[in-house]
Amino acid sequence: MNRIFVCFLLSLTLLVTTFPSMCFSAETIKWYNYEEGMTLGKSQHKKIFINFFADWCGYCTKMDKGTFVDPEIVSYLNKNFIAVKVNSDKESTLASKYKVRGLPSNWFVSETGEQISNYPGYIPADNLLPILKFIQTDSYKQMAFKDFMKVK
Repeated sequence: MNRIFVCFLLSLTLLVTTFPSMCFSAETIKWYNYEEGMTLGKSQHKKIFINFFADWCGYCTKMDKGTFVDPEIVSYLNKNFIAVKVNSDKESTLASKYKVRGLPSNWFVSETGEQISNYPGYIPADNLLPILKFIQTDSYKQMAFKDFMKVK
């Protein structure tokens, strides 16, 4: 019995030291509230990514537990955007301003506060990363997203 326990501990130690990113995510998205995020966007000259959610929304939870913990998404958002989370139930006036009709709803806003685009619904990490790059590089000003995906 002791041998089994020792083997288990050694295996667990090996797993954690060999693949720490699989066990523990060192970096998380730095989320801001709306007012703080908009102010930081202007002062840091960064576009703002706004995620409208609600506690009862299953797809919002799915994005939180999947998309928003993906290391590439975390790194790209933290480096290139100001990330804002808005609870649409608690901030219904703000949700109305952005014409949120369903959840989750993901908005991109310029450094000056102008609405760029929205992507409603659940977005898996492998789909969100090219969207982030499309917006961050200002490619949306010159081409459609489908054309961006061809040249990417």
